[in-house]
Amino acid sequence: MCGIAGIASICLERPLDASLSKMIEVQSHRGPDGQGAWSGCVGRTRIALGSVRLAVQDLTSAGDQPMVSASGRQVLVYNGEVYNYPDLRRELEGLGMRFRSSGDTEVVLCALRTWGVQAFERFNGMWGIAYLDADDGTLLLSRDRFGIKPLYWHRRDDRLLFASEIKGILVGSGHRFAVDHEVVGRFLLQSQLDAQERTFFAGIEALPAGTYARFDLTSSTSLTPVVQSYWTAPHDEILRDGTPPSFTNVRETFLDSVRLRLRSDVPVGVLLSGGVDSSAIAAGVQCWIGRRSDLHLFSIVSDDHRFSEERFINRMATHLGAGARLERVRFGVDNIFELLDRVIWFNDEPPGSLSPVAHYLLMQRAKDLGVTVILCGQGADELLCGYFKYWGFYLQSLWRSGQWGTALGGASDVARRRTLLPYFRINEAKRYLPDLLRPREIDIRGPRLQENDYHVDLGLGEAGVVQRQLADLYRLSLPALLHYEDRMSMALAREIRLPYLDYRLVEQLVPLAPRWKMRDGWSKWVFRKAMESDLPAEIAWRRDKQGFTNSQDQWLKRELRPQINALLCDDLVTSMHGLLDRRALQRRYDVYCRYPADRGPLSFKDMFNPLALELWARRFESFLDLDA
Repeated sequence: MCGIAGIASICLERPLDASLSKMIEVQSHRGPDGQGAWSGCVGRTRIALGSVRLAVQDLTSAGDQPMVSASGRQVLVYNGEVYNYPDLRRELEGLGMRFRSSGDTEVVLCALRTWGVQAFERFNGMWGIAYLDADDGTLLLSRDRFGIKPLYWHRRDDRLLFASEIKGILVGSGHRFAVDHEVVGRFLLQSQLDAQERTFFAGIEALPAGTYARFDLTSSTSLTPVVQSYWTAPHDEILRDGTPPSFTNVRETFLDSVRLRLRSDVPVGVLLSGGVDSSAIAAGVQCWIGRRSDLHLFSIVSDDHRFSEERFINRMATHLGAGARLERVRFGVDNIFELLDRVIWFNDEPPGSLSPVAHYLLMQRAKDLGVTVILCGQGADELLCGYFKYWGFYLQSLWRSGQWGTALGGASDVARRRTLLPYFRINEAKRYLPDLLRPREIDIRGPRLQENDYHVDLGLGEAGVVQRQLADLYRLSLPALLHYEDRMSMALAREIRLPYLDYRLVEQLVPLAPRWKMRDGWSKWVFRKAMESDLPAEIAWRRDKQGFTNSQDQWLKRELRPQINALLCDDLVTSMHGLLDRRALQRRYDVYCRYPADRGPLSFKDMFNPLALELWARRFESFLDLDA
């Protein structure tokens, strides 16, 4: 696990070392266990590659990066983990390869030398990779299938810059960046983050998940990439005829995913929320390590008992037995703005909620206890239709296809189980509505955002539920969650691993007909059935979906109101440069505060997002050309 950076320049006379040094240093939080750099020329292109290392596999210097092949002709910088590296290593040894290290980095280097881009199809893991092959004059950049690990790039004139974090490019480029108005507009209007390759910084983009980009370094005119996909998620529905899925296969695949993600030479823990997703991971970990082994569980709990999941967290910890070490981190309103400023710096972009702050505090506790690797349940909701919105999509698809009786029956099941209606909020659901049904609101956009309507269709559209799940996996939901979890964990040099995003599990669960994910009023039905023997019944069949939405809403309306009013009375950077209308934002806040917590026409995001945008603009003002 590392942070990587690199520069390629057609101009041989331009030195790269100083810029690369800045790019490495600004990402040093990602790798406290060492750093390194390599530079050289391929044809008429000068290359510099750098890395900061968090040692997780093979803690010796044999795992240091950049890693160079024995011939000196191939160089790798690599952020992430390939969990199936022992299997790949044995296969490569069978082909006559010899290894000097015990970790996965050398296996990745050797796999790319042996199989080229086909190696990506063999990897089971998460990665952001830069691989230089001087023999064929190419540079490869690649990200894992779901974009768990980040990789950004920026091309300008005759130079290419890439890094694990946007700030690496900011400090290495030597110039300011305009704000991407479309990205800002989508964030303000529909809370969309990381829904496209473009970022808040115009000209800096994310390499798409599940792709590789090949650069021909022998060209003397440009650094133009060829971007290709190496894996496509399945999208055709299966088991539509009523044939039930194999619960045994689902359980075994999930448990094997957990097993692979326990491979580590440093301590491993689990984030436990009290829901079925994280509880299943904790049960899976204990299945492999045994009940008597120490298992660190990290949980965030609210100071307000109305919104706390502590009862479920304690129940799961008790179920796991004496070996479970539960670490509770209380999340309150104290120092929120100070923490937000810190979080925004590490996040590079505005956060869409206070969840990144909670995650940062969890990672701080993990660091204090010396737990470097943490397993997390991210991705399960997208995989198993866990969000409330999927019921609307499912019932809509049934009605549209003429299955009216099934649709009415499904609605009746939801009402009977009370798994949806008590938690439904129109102020949150409105962003999924078409333009004609969306309520009119105070427009807070400044004059520079008024020219275009940045709304995108977040509803079911013409697609089916499985296609809508894939949209969430790749654009509308998961990328934003992966973004902040990576940045908050790596801010404190912790590694997050995600068992639900094992591609084998995705291939098994995503294409399942929706009737197996949403059944008898339950979401995630197939997974609950598969794992019910491993979990307490009140966890496996828990109805509600809790979180920090409620307490966040109350904080903005009550405890933080004096600070927010003071902020809105000040000169806003975003207002001075035409991104926000300060007076309109003040009116919106006044309307927002008239209603009790979690009530009213405006959601938490309607108010938090413009505030986060302002705090982001202040934090990154020295890197922005706000008048461009």
